[in-house]
Amino acid sequence: MSLGITLVSHVPEIAEGLPKLLNQVAKDVPITTAGGTNDGDIGTSMEKIMNAFDDNEADEILAFYDLGSAKMNLEMAMEMTDKKTVHLYDAAFVEGAYTAASLIQAGVGLDEIESQLKPLKIKD
Repeated sequence: MSLGITLVSHVPEIAEGLPKLLNQVAKDVPITTAGGTNDGDIGTSMEKIMNAFDDNEADEILAFYDLGSAKMNLEMAMEMTDKKTVHLYDAAFVEGAYTAASLIQAGVGLDEIESQLKPLKIKD
């Protein structure tokens, strides 16, 4: 089982920039993004999220988002994807993704990753 990360942000530049940080600690972790709407505005896009899932080479995806409507679109995309499993986390966006990426890179299992993400939960 391989683990990867998908990041969903309302701001295209955040979705593009965060993987640059994560690659510093997790160069071997597949990271895909969906940032902004289809026309590059602020918001989210189901099409971009589905493409991010499809483009991620991992068997299972850990998904992180910035705002509530991104979560709604992620939940709909999770129902439609062919990926084995997508795990959605209500954690702080940057801190959660950084924690998960560094732990995946270190070979830590999903149970321990989820345990370490619990203190970062800030959304419901």
